Formats: sequence, C-alpha cells, structure tokens
Amino acid sequence: MMFFKKNKKRERIDEAYEKAIEVVNQCSTKYGLYASGGANGYRGIWSRDSNITLIGASTENNPLFKEQWKKSLEVLKKYQSQLGQIPNAVLNLSKKQRQADFKSIDSNLWFVIGHYLYKKRYHDATLFKSHEHAIKKALRWLYYRDVGEDTTLEQLPTTDWQDAFPHKYGVTINTQALYYAALSLAGDKERLKKLSNAVNKDPENRLWNKTFYWAYRWKNHNKYKEIGDWFDSLGNLLAIVFELADRKMSFSIIRYIKRYRIDRPYPARCISPPIDPGSEYWQDYYYDAKATPNHYLNGGIWPFIGGFYCLALIKLGLFKDAKKELEILAESNLRSHLFPEWIDPETKATYGDLQAWSAGTYIWAYNSLKARRVL
Repeated sequence: MMFFKKNKKRERIDEAYEKAIEVVNQCSTKYGLYASGGANGYRGIWSRDSNITLIGASTENNPLFKEQWKKSLEVLKKYQSQLGQIPNAVLNLSKKQRQADFKSIDSNLWFVIGHYLYKKRYHDATLFKSHEHAIKKALRWLYYRDVGEDTTLEQLPTTDWQDAFPHKYGVTINTQALYYAALSLAGDKERLKKLSNAVNKDPENRLWNKTFYWAYRWKNHNKYKEIGDWFDSLGNLLAIVFELADRKMSFSIIRYIKRYRIDRPYPARCISPPIDPGSEYWQDYYYDAKATPNHYLNGGIWPFIGGFYCLALIKLGLFKDAKKELEILAESNLRSHLFPEWIDPETKATYGDLQAWSAGTYIWAYNSLKARRVL
C-alpha cells in the first residue's frame, strides 16, 4: 500500500518501497533467502543478511517472507556446529556437497535475534519451540566468548560483517549492541545490566567516549590501551535502535553523524574517517580487501546501514529528519544498480545490485516511519 504520494520525492519513496519488495522476492529461493539476486548474486544463506532482511520484510503481511525466514533459520540450524556455532553462511545449496562457512560471531547473534523476532512478528511460537535447544546452544556458545568475565563478548579480527576490514578485535560496539538486543529479547536482565554498565560506564573498559562508541577496545595496561577510535556507523546505529545507548547518548551519536556528514551524499558511510595507508590502523593485506579509502568497507556508503540510520531517527522521534533521509536513501537505492551493495561517496558510482539487506532495511524503515515507531 502506498503511503507517501504528494510530490515527486515522496513518489520516489513509494517507488523504492515497491522495488524493495520485488528485490526480496528475487532473492527468495526454495532453500531460503539468498543474500542477493540476479545472475551474479550471492548464492547462499548468510545468517546476518537473511535475518536483517527478513526482520525488515516481515513488517509486510506477506506469506512468502514468513516462509523464507523459516527456511533460512532451518538451514542455519541444520549446520550448527556441535559446540553451538551458527554458520556465517551455508553455500552450494543446490549441490549434494553443501558448504558451511564459520568464523564469525554475529551469525549466532542474528540467529538468536531472528528467532525471537520471528515469534513476535508472526505471533507463532512453533518454530521457536522446535529450535529451542539450538537457540540455547547458540547463546551458550556466545557466553564462552566472554573471556574477560565482564559480560562483554570478545572477538578475533575479521569475524563480523566487515570481514577482512578493518582490523578490529576484542570488544567491538557492533557485537555488543547485537548482544544487548539478544539478551533483552531473551529476558536476561542480570547480564543485560552488566553489559550496559561495562560498555557505557566502566571507566577502565567502556566503549562510550562521551560522544559516540569507539569501534573496538582491547587490553588496558595502565597508559597502554588498544582502541579503534574511528566511527563505526552500524555499531553506533544498532546501539540506538536496540537501546544500548540512552536518549542523551543517542542524540550525541546523531549529532556526530550530521556534523561530519557521514550521512552524505547518501546514508550512510560505514566508517569515518577512512583509514589511510599511513595510519597506525593500516594493515598490509588491506589492498586485497578492497580497502582503498572511500571504497567498499573503508568509508564506502552502504544502503543497508542507511536503513538503520532512518530507524535510529524514528526511534528518537525525529520523524521529519527520518522522512528526509528516507527520500535520500530511496534515491540511492534506485540508481544505476538497483538496491546496490555499496556506493562510492565521491563519484556516487554504485557496486553490486539486488542486495537483500539493502531492500529489507528499506522496507523496515518505510513501514516504521508510517507507524511512527520502530517496528
């Protein structure tokens, strides 16, 4: 159903909404939701991509999207390791020899979040009950990532959505924000309180720097600390959407994004500022990770993060701002490559198309703005 109709910009918002639904349809398969569609698409089920997409798409009354979510969660559960790790991705689904790819921490987090929100969205606990043991195993695997016994989860480099760039490890904001959401949905109030205190307040270990969350932090030997002090857009926005950040902190994050134009020319650049070859954070292998400054994961624009930006604005009741950003996000998603993976912030060139999570988070933001609350 159309919502924004009164002028050309609003017509573009509605057009992008309709196209987003088409993109999710194109990514739907008999195995579950692929990360992207088309002949050159990512042919596999990624825990983060499928859950992010379908959390957003489930705000539609569409039986196909419910079926795709169920199938995706079933595939991920089937290839869960004996110790409880959920695959980063399950590949070669059309072949006899399927490939389960691991080495990620957010796969478990999105798996847990996905099950709770599937149950909530559809008022259907059947899948949750049949997968309850797998969900508990996935949470237990996460608990053992708390090597500091302070409730925060520690991770190795390249083990979340950003893959081989940037080189962050230990306690990262992206992972803590997701863990906060998982614990909140699971009703674990004791761990929730400890996690909030560790990330937001503990003077020795916190990630909050009084303006935004650092990308990561590891070790604390007197004056020697390892801190990634760049701005991680997704981690900070997830902290707002999932309420790890309180309102005062959330507004500080939004002001920082606007001040440094991290939301321009489209929302939103994945990190800011980009990491240059002369930086202390640079690693030699970055050239093989498409890490040219302002490209791909080194400051490129990722429309799926733009969806979370709109959601963060809606969370704070900034509906006028959210509408403006949704207009700009619609424009970015309707460029030469439909719902691209990422966009060059300097040339505005688009790379990749028919990306499921770019479409799913757009649907989520569109319907949330219509409802004037994060759905």
